[in-house]
Amino acid sequence: MRKDVKKETGSEKREPDTKQKEPAAPQLDFIRMIVKADTESGKFGGRVHTRFPPEPNGYLHIGHAKSICLNFGIAAEFDGMCNLRFDDTNPVKEEVEYVESIKRDVRWLGFNWDDREYYASDYFEQLYQAAVDLIKKGKAYVCDLSPREIKEYRGTLTEPGKDSPYRSRSVEENLDLFERMRKGEFPDGSRTLRAKIDMKSGNINMRDPVIYRILHAPHHRTGDAWCIYPLYDFAHCLSDSIEGITHSICTLEFEDHRPLYDWFLDQLGVYHPRQIEFARLNVSYTVLSKRKLIRLVEEGIVSGWDDPRMPTISGLRRRGYTPEAIRNFCDRIGVAKRDSVVDVSLLEYCVREDLNRRAPRVMAVLNPMRVVIDNYPPDAVEELEAINNPEDPGMGTRKVPFSGVLYIEREDFLENPPQQFYRLAPGREVRLRYAYFITCTGVVRDPDTGDIVELRCTYDPATRGGDAPDGRKVKSTLHWVSAAHACEAEVRLYDHLFTKADPDETAEGEDFMAYINPDSLRILHGCFVEKSLAEAPVGAFYQFERQGYFCVDPDTTRRGKLVFNRIVTLRDTWAKIQKTLAPR
Repeated sequence: MRKDVKKETGSEKREPDTKQKEPAAPQLDFIRMIVKADTESGKFGGRVHTRFPPEPNGYLHIGHAKSICLNFGIAAEFDGMCNLRFDDTNPVKEEVEYVESIKRDVRWLGFNWDDREYYASDYFEQLYQAAVDLIKKGKAYVCDLSPREIKEYRGTLTEPGKDSPYRSRSVEENLDLFERMRKGEFPDGSRTLRAKIDMKSGNINMRDPVIYRILHAPHHRTGDAWCIYPLYDFAHCLSDSIEGITHSICTLEFEDHRPLYDWFLDQLGVYHPRQIEFARLNVSYTVLSKRKLIRLVEEGIVSGWDDPRMPTISGLRRRGYTPEAIRNFCDRIGVAKRDSVVDVSLLEYCVREDLNRRAPRVMAVLNPMRVVIDNYPPDAVEELEAINNPEDPGMGTRKVPFSGVLYIEREDFLENPPQQFYRLAPGREVRLRYAYFITCTGVVRDPDTGDIVELRCTYDPATRGGDAPDGRKVKSTLHWVSAAHACEAEVRLYDHLFTKADPDETAEGEDFMAYINPDSLRILHGCFVEKSLAEAPVGAFYQFERQGYFCVDPDTTRRGKLVFNRIVTLRDTWAKIQKTLAPR
């Protein structure tokens, strides 16, 4: 059955690193140790051939990213190959949209499967003939029990199952019925093909599992050619065998399925890959269950699969996460044999670390307070030089316009400041980033509400560039934008989608939706960003000084105005806690 096998700096203070670092060698985790031993012993002829086998019934999420990095990474490290295979055996839940999104996500993460794009549906005829072979060997039978009855007959973890009354059908009768199932003579759910193994097995997966069911539904690739479809367990292991996979890397929930896979392959006498299980990824304040993610979309909790609060790869991409940061995160957490929860702060740290090196710095005011500099020449405009990224001198500088009317953050001014408040206040002098020292001389209030709507200030012309020639110091530096030159923008501030660190851990009768964070999205209108962002392309990322990292959302082009997503704050909580990565 086997195919031919082809061979801030602002708030993020850090010393600049001027040394060229060599890329770190991948850590030899337990899976890589197994693969290394197999190649050195000559098993599989020294080949390494892995696969990433998603089901096209939803969008990929951060947990899939770990599997993608693992399978494609191991293939690359051992000079092997990795297939992209869609396990498309359930036409009711599968869509072309999901297929295309999966391919887009894998490519975006930086991996390429060349011409090795396969589908379980490619093998439907081979799988059917394999099922026929099992019937001929007396190892499979057609069963008329309903799904409910099959479950009742299966038994429990403490009680053995009991044989189906149809288990003793002759080979000839089973062959006839199975062929008639294929021809569409029976309605959905009326008959199944089951493996004949052991209804008393301690492993429930071995209690005569269903391997084919009747499903009169068109398939996204085969159309109406089939009305019976193989179950995942049957198709998955045989697809690995057909493709000549050497190391079938699965998550831990498939460990109990391995004896069943071995049984299928042994009974059919076909090529046998080696299956290795590892712990799936769990992230705090996140759900990764596809069923739960679908609920979030269908019930309108999020705007879609690419909502920036979703843990989907498309959602992370839209939020502004980089593939480099996600790959680094997957490398850092490694692979383990035991399930654990990774703190989302580590993922945020990896994003912050990557963007700190690469994101241009710009100034943006999210909650503007108008500032009028009374002694600045009327109608004058200066072009001041600003550094694009102090971490990378090669990124150069840019010009930012300065005028006599500015916007600063409303929170950067207090009329009656407490002792530890060092920003602008009446009579106090502060520095404007890249510009001048200014002193607040008065306030203007709304006559109806009494709220402060404008600050009156003076500036010191001798402090151009942000330093005083007489050596006097100030305790605060504020970001700003020129009112006449700034671009108006909408800014979306994202937080964790759940208020509970483990929303999957619920009491009996409790719904994980009870922990939805009502403040997971705040939309700010009337924000202002410096004019250098007027033509910023969708997906471009920046550090808004003193604010965090932001990227241009696709709504910018759809709605005709600048829309920014906050990727992550400048606060680095991960640096404040000890790393407690899972044992390898």
